[in-house]
Amino acid sequence: MASTVTKSSSYNKYDIRTRNPNPRSAALLVIDVQNYFSSMAKPILPNLLSTIRLCRRASIPVIFTRHCHKSLDDNPILAEWWNGELIFDGTPEAELMPDLDSDLRLGEDVVLEKNTYSAFQGTKLEEILRERRVEEVIVAGVMTNLCCETTARDAFVRGFRVFFSRDATATANEELHEAALKNLAYGFAYLVDCERLKEGLFGN
Repeated sequence: MASTVTKSSSYNKYDIRTRNPNPRSAALLVIDVQNYFSSMAKPILPNLLSTIRLCRRASIPVIFTRHCHKSLDDNPILAEWWNGELIFDGTPEAELMPDLDSDLRLGEDVVLEKNTYSAFQGTKLEEILRERRVEEVIVAGVMTNLCCETTARDAFVRGFRVFFSRDATATANEELHEAALKNLAYGFAYLVDCERLKEGLFGN
């Protein structure tokens, strides 16, 4: 599904804090844009690709995550919750969507593997961010209310300022998407979209 940004969006009354990312201390986290989620990701691809290009233009580092499992046993609770329907490493579904290739992915880009909702859990993400002196993260990708939201919350409690894209994230339906944006705007993240990000980074 494509997220829509309208004046009547239910999260607007919580979207009361505004701030611009600082390109000197920010990183873009592109969460799980994999073939498995292509039906959700394709409607937001134009906004997602624009977000990546804006960050590249502002010299903001881009970090990709890839959700995958080696077996049913590497996260039993997640396997239980989703009745064993997991994304197994080595399958086409586990690979990043080819739309991210060409100029959007660079050889030096970090691609982190994770096996749970948060991109911080069991990975070196925090270490990488600290080493690069990153203080802010911009979150985009899928799914809004699962891996994106959990990563954003985790970033916040670890002391990172969080910017969360409302038009470059997607999930199963609009109700879940907007519920996540409500929670995030209320307590964890500054909401951004392509237009707001462009204005914040470049002033036009």
